[in-house]
Amino acid sequence: MKFLQICFACWMVLWMAAPLHAQESSGGRLSGNLEANGNFFLRDTLIGAANTPQYDRQIFGSDAWLNLNYSNWGFDFNLRFDAFNNSNLLNPQGSYTALGFGRWSIHKEVEHFDFAAGYLYDQIGSGIIFRSYEQRALLIDNALVGLRVGYNFGPDLKVKAFTGVQKQQFDLYKSIIAGASVDYFLVGKEGSKFTWAPGFGVVRRTLDDATMNNLVATINTYLKEDAFVPTYTAYAMSMYQTLTWGPFTWYAEGAYKTKDNMSDPLAERVTISGDTIVGKLIQAPGSVLYTSFSFAKKGLGLTLEGKRTENFSFRTRPQEELNRGLINFLPPTTRVNTYRLTARYLPATQEFGELAFQVDARYKISKMASVNVNFSNITDLNGNQLYRELFTELLLKKTRKWQFTGGLQLQAYNQEAYFFKPGEPILENVTPYVDFLYRFPKRRSVRVEAQYMKTGEDGKGLGYDYGDWLFGLLEISPAPKWTITLSDMYNIGPGKNSPSDASSGEKLTVHFPRFDVFYTHGANRFSLSYVKQVEGVVCTGGVCRIEPAFSGVKFSVNSSF
Repeated sequence: MKFLQICFACWMVLWMAAPLHAQESSGGRLSGNLEANGNFFLRDTLIGAANTPQYDRQIFGSDAWLNLNYSNWGFDFNLRFDAFNNSNLLNPQGSYTALGFGRWSIHKEVEHFDFAAGYLYDQIGSGIIFRSYEQRALLIDNALVGLRVGYNFGPDLKVKAFTGVQKQQFDLYKSIIAGASVDYFLVGKEGSKFTWAPGFGVVRRTLDDATMNNLVATINTYLKEDAFVPTYTAYAMSMYQTLTWGPFTWYAEGAYKTKDNMSDPLAERVTISGDTIVGKLIQAPGSVLYTSFSFAKKGLGLTLEGKRTENFSFRTRPQEELNRGLINFLPPTTRVNTYRLTARYLPATQEFGELAFQVDARYKISKMASVNVNFSNITDLNGNQLYRELFTELLLKKTRKWQFTGGLQLQAYNQEAYFFKPGEPILENVTPYVDFLYRFPKRRSVRVEAQYMKTGEDGKGLGYDYGDWLFGLLEISPAPKWTITLSDMYNIGPGKNSPSDASSGEKLTVHFPRFDVFYTHGANRFSLSYVKQVEGVVCTGGVCRIEPAFSGVKFSVNSSF
């Protein structure tokens, strides 16, 4: 199978590399992009940047993706080459080396009928029951490897179906995934500003025999009250709709999953020897209710979101945990923060029990001033606090001259749920921040950023987690193609997890500096950075993982053509 894939991919490369005059005569179009990252690891035991293969002996690691897209004769071809050398993306504590064709696909539309084969990215509704996607920051690439067909019954009704297996780096999972969806689009009478887009989808996942045998062997080690008879097949189905009426937009989706085998990393079980351990396999049906409502008119934007999740872990293998083997995607209901300290504590979506809501209001006071207020709250299904955030922001600007941003963030963060640290208290913090940008003629600018985080104390004089932080950044663009940044994240009020003096055990105040140089020319962007980074949580779209500390030099290249 791999040999055939490689031969096919090579044939596609030769085809796409045909003489340019042939492409022009047939109307072909070739495009693509390259993303490459290199890391030089500099051991620093003080901050915990040590005891991994990269710091101990490998010193260098890299990740690269080269994507080619070719369109001709009504076909769309895609080919991507992936390369990982001593990479810490897959497992931040380990080293991953592999290379090969990470994706290929063919798409063709024949009148109202279209089909695609290969490594496919797609979703149903908002992705609650099915979403195959790529997220390189966490090395998530759960493409569906198979076939998808669709038919458009006019401009208002579309039906699609797909089947295949899920990608696992350069290998494939064995469980079979199949699904279908029906989407309708209704437009009101001319001038009514009314549209309605309802839809329905269903997905089936059937375990392979090897996975089932492993599952049975694990369950046989459980006590009688924890054991269950596993099922081969689980179905997930959802109904969704988007209603637009003038300035109002309402999205709603309800999903249900039949009884399924799942791995709950926080559930406790008693072993045959009588010991209590965390993490066990369970079996239960699942459900998700999600809705969002937005209003936008005359400088006012208002968004309301709500979500209830119960036992909705849907994976190609129940033995997979964290970000691996995900068939679906649960949309987050919290703000996506971008500043260094406001983004330090972000909540991962909870598959087994979450009740969440978010309110976001934006108002443009004048051409120079606008405000943003956001409040989000997450509890488990028993009402226990998981996350709470109040975020306020004021924006003042003079067009093409200067811009000032300032605000305040208040957070409550459940370390036990998100850091997997039993017994840890709720972390509460207050974070004020300011950001000032001044533009000079000829596309030159300077930007200054300052943030401060104050956390609570654990009763022993130490702050929660790493305690209090101070962050400052200076960004200079001396020429249109160049940007230079210098920043420091200073642990001014050490917490229980801050670095300690080796001899006395006293908690230390530590600097985490960073220096970056960026050069942009056309569609090419290069960056060189010296980074000392504290351990923390990295999240993309509500999918998170804990990242260890980093010390070293980073180099990256991004190019589009």
